[in-house]
Amino acid sequence: MVPHLITALTGPTNELEQRVLDSMPAIERWFRLEWMEHTPPFYTAVDIRNSGFKLAPVDTNLYPRGWNNLTPEMLPLAVQAAMAAIEKICPEAKNLLIVPENHSRNTFYLSNVLQLKRIFHMAGLNVRIGSISPDIKKPTTIELPTGETVVLEPVVRSKRRLGLKDFDPCTILMNNDLTAGAPGILEDLHEQYLLPPLHAGWSVRRKSRHFRSYEEVAKRFGKLLGIDPWLITPMFNRCGEVDFTQEQGMECMRTNVDALLAKIRKKYKEYGINEKPFVIVKADNGTDGMGIMTVRDVKDLDHLKQKTVNNKDGQQVTDVIIQEGVLTAERMNEAVAEPVVYMMDRYVVGGFYRVHAERGIDENLNAPGASFVPLAFAESTRLPQPGQKPGASAPNRFYMYGVIGRLAMLSASYELEATDPDAETYD
Repeated sequence: MVPHLITALTGPTNELEQRVLDSMPAIERWFRLEWMEHTPPFYTAVDIRNSGFKLAPVDTNLYPRGWNNLTPEMLPLAVQAAMAAIEKICPEAKNLLIVPENHSRNTFYLSNVLQLKRIFHMAGLNVRIGSISPDIKKPTTIELPTGETVVLEPVVRSKRRLGLKDFDPCTILMNNDLTAGAPGILEDLHEQYLLPPLHAGWSVRRKSRHFRSYEEVAKRFGKLLGIDPWLITPMFNRCGEVDFTQEQGMECMRTNVDALLAKIRKKYKEYGINEKPFVIVKADNGTDGMGIMTVRDVKDLDHLKQKTVNNKDGQQVTDVIIQEGVLTAERMNEAVAEPVVYMMDRYVVGGFYRVHAERGIDENLNAPGASFVPLAFAESTRLPQPGQKPGASAPNRFYMYGVIGRLAMLSASYELEATDPDAETYD
């Protein structure tokens, strides 16, 4: 059974929660059958928005970097999931190498790497951290605000394997999303498992492809539950070959923003929703919430004219996804919040609220100034409680979040299968 998160429960509720709880046996069986056919990503984090009338994922990260936000109570679940994942991939594994992001001196980020090291150490592996950054030329010890330390060591590439000076790992865990592309040092490895695979990096991944996969999964899931898939799906359009500095591709943007706002208005009317529709314009690849803009009217796009929008590695954004905006009704100490669900292999292992006191209910919260409130797990006896009034039980609400997170994770499985360079279906 999926673990259940508990925290102060706020925000409006709807019939969706009741439908999900009533269908729990069918849902779990459906997921089991899917995982028999498809391999889950090694680890996944999903940003979810709950508007009260709609519950949908808005981003899926295959290199999650907030493991330090999980509480100690969540660690046993993460360790069990890590054991299951490693057992499937490399049961004889004894050494694991973690490869972090190149901006490796960010202590908050390194706390996340240390937490990953802790999880896999407790799963029974020797774990070391190997940097591919050209700045790391010798073992480098960095002290964290907690008083703990992280040792970054320069990786060593032999003809066919990647490791450290005196450390030969069976498995290499990437916590680097490869936005700038996959360096040659990671290619053509012999008898080593690279997790996730190179084509999971942002040099290949596209959010539009992911949400196309999600649409397919949500349609089938909606049929299983007898619900409109729109209730759990953000609609989207895409524009490529955009250059804001030259105003190239702006007509594509205007047309697609206008069309998407019209579709959202139609859905709002169908459900009697008295809110102003909006869309989010963001880079089709990359993370960190960079270059994200809330658009309520086509005229808002004029603010993007002659601007240079870059991703976190300084590359100019030329492909954008225009995504249906989903309001968030979640609050934490009066600040706007959204849940983030963390998974390893096919298991939900924890999560946290991303909270931003200076952002509105229709804005991106993954921005400077955000804080993180970990969600503690319920006692093992606190399973979902069918029969309770919707919204009355935190485990029920978070079971539902876990279902949405797993739908996004399953969509990522489909997406990775479609982009596997060794598969004939690559598109």
